[in-house]
Amino acid sequence: MKKIGIIGGGFAGTLSAVQLIEKSNLPCEIILINENDTLARGIAYNPYSQKHILNVITGKMSAFPDKPDHFLDWVMNQELFKEKDKSLIANSFLPRRFYGDYLCSIWEEAKKNAASKQIKLTIIDSKVKDLDVTDAHVELSLENEIKIPVDYCIIATGNNVPRNPRIKNMGFYKSRNYFQNPWKIESVKNAKEDSTVLIIGNGLTMVDTVFGLLEQGYKGDILSISPNGFNILPHRHNGLKYSKLTEELKEGIRLHELVTLVNNHIKSVREYGVSAEPVIDSLRPFTQKFWKSFSDAEKSIFMSRLRHLWGVARHRIPLHSHDKIQQLRIDGILQISAGKILDFNESDSFITTEYFDKKDKTIKQIKVSRIINCTGPETDLVNLENSFLKNCLLKGVLTQDFLKLGITTDADTFQVINADGKPHLNLFTIGSNLKGVLWETTAVNELRGQAEKIAEKLKT
Repeated sequence: MKKIGIIGGGFAGTLSAVQLIEKSNLPCEIILINENDTLARGIAYNPYSQKHILNVITGKMSAFPDKPDHFLDWVMNQELFKEKDKSLIANSFLPRRFYGDYLCSIWEEAKKNAASKQIKLTIIDSKVKDLDVTDAHVELSLENEIKIPVDYCIIATGNNVPRNPRIKNMGFYKSRNYFQNPWKIESVKNAKEDSTVLIIGNGLTMVDTVFGLLEQGYKGDILSISPNGFNILPHRHNGLKYSKLTEELKEGIRLHELVTLVNNHIKSVREYGVSAEPVIDSLRPFTQKFWKSFSDAEKSIFMSRLRHLWGVARHRIPLHSHDKIQQLRIDGILQISAGKILDFNESDSFITTEYFDKKDKTIKQIKVSRIINCTGPETDLVNLENSFLKNCLLKGVLTQDFLKLGITTDADTFQVINADGKPHLNLFTIGSNLKGVLWETTAVNELRGQAEKIAEKLKT
């Protein structure tokens, strides 16, 4: 009986298992290895706060490519929503925890389906410490010296914790007042109100962290520092579709041509009082194709000059969340600075933060009570601590793209490529690990398609 191992029980790993169960016609064993009690939900949909909401409307969050209304229909069957207007809910932003409930319900149905097909499901709450590959099997080494051989393995590990910024005093990061993982509730609990909380980073996670601090009753000041300051945009044009740009796209378009074309269309829509978001959204179905066709030089240019602008345009938040953040800034509770962290030094009472202020072009110091890292997931595997992915990289089981964004993989089959440049026949990866190959690969829209595709390849 074929054994398929899946490392990671978040959206990508769970939906891979769900799709395998759905597509398989013969008995097999699916072994799903997941740390912590987050199966199906993962970190993204197991938030510590009900204030953390989806950044995509309900109508676009189905877990299945061939059932676009699956999530919406599930929502409308819940008691809380039965009397609500369906079109209103389809265009609303719901709590991420609620979406986690949806994924758990899918998993429960999948377990019943597996039992009816004589598919054995083995769920292991453990951490993979290492991985070795032969032509015959993949051997997974878990905690407590447990080894599990499988015929095929899917790495669906999701996002890593953020990197610690390079500072003079690297020993600071052992401090109990520094929180490297912003997705844990400990990062926002019991903050001292007589001193400022510092958040490193000004992206979507910063927004969640600010709301988390307020929900925990924190009434002090919050300072956020990042290289570019606050540039998050709200969703302003829900449902507005723009097609003119895509009509002008041509095969093999180069980065410079694409940027020029996009800027021309943004200028065009602004003449009618429409901001750039619909233009950017119209590119969504083509971004992976563009990325794969770009040269290494073009990718480097994108990362150095355009990545931030793309992130601002693509990763927006609901309008009411944006309004709340802006009000906090107006009230002086949240202060935003563009700058670079230089050092942290802790005394018995506070942490002295030294940073370069871009606006004033001066080095400043501020005393804070805690520091929360919201700089985004680490992608360079060399910087990970206690990670089997780092072990695999050092052994040559896998390699990274030249930008250190993810794992080098066959973009069509998701097969992991080893140090000899050859794809493994039995080792695959999906999700954020494909960022170097596909660039856009972390949203539900991409993950659900990857899960279906890999299940089609490995089905029994």
